[in-house]
Amino acid sequence: MAAPGGNTTKIKAGWAVLFVVTLVYALFPVFSILMTSFKTPGDIASNTLLPSTWTWQNYEEIFVGGAQTLFLTALRNSIGITLIATAIAVVLATLCAYAVARFDFPGKKVILASALAVSIFPVISVVTPLFNLWRAVGLYDTWLGLIIPYLSLTLPLSIWTLSAFFRQIPWELEAAAQVDGATQWQAFRKAIVPLAAPGVFTTAILAFFIAWNDFVYGISLTSTETARPVPAALAFFTGASQFEEPAGAISAAAIVVTVPVIILVVLFQRQIVSGLTQGAVKG
Repeated sequence: MAAPGGNTTKIKAGWAVLFVVTLVYALFPVFSILMTSFKTPGDIASNTLLPSTWTWQNYEEIFVGGAQTLFLTALRNSIGITLIATAIAVVLATLCAYAVARFDFPGKKVILASALAVSIFPVISVVTPLFNLWRAVGLYDTWLGLIIPYLSLTLPLSIWTLSAFFRQIPWELEAAAQVDGATQWQAFRKAIVPLAAPGVFTTAILAFFIAWNDFVYGISLTSTETARPVPAALAFFTGASQFEEPAGAISAAAIVVTVPVIILVVLFQRQIVSGLTQGAVKG
């Protein structure tokens, strides 16, 4: 009969191997793109994994070279549009989630079901009618024309995450604040919101990721550099000549726009895990 400790060791070793394999599988594409960003055109054509000659020319191309205007303008658009969409989504979702978690009213389940339905609805199916509508009302190729669709991506997840989190907050605290003379709005702002801060922060991070990575709306609802975000702008990169592929510049740009996401995850991973964990427990 095998010792229990031996089985435990095998299980841990199995999980460790599975973790390493999954990590390599997930990070290998990122590593490949990172290596491509340091390659010369010759190395890119040879399809080698590691560059034979390391160069910064691809990064120079997007910051001070021919792709400077296209990339930096798109980067400004992405930062501005994403931050505005995230802020609006978090504020609206906080109020909506509080109402869903706190009050009983007709249509409460319909709101949550609608949010879930919108979140899984194929984005590509609404692009064409939205394109025609935006052209008619003058929102095509504008920041507002992207912020509104981005809310349709970020609001459903934000409402679901925050409504689950608000259910964990003891409502006796709000009642106690009202007994002390606070209005319902003051109780919500001073007693509930501080306790919900981890969930709100987690929701903001997730909403930022969703808006930051969007490609379909960005490529379909813009036609110039006025509002085109980075994911869409990458499709318009060109090589130094008609015979040269812009793979190096595209890889460098992809690494640059991935850095903010990595920094946010590394700096706030505990808050993200804490917010998701607390919101996932049903009271």
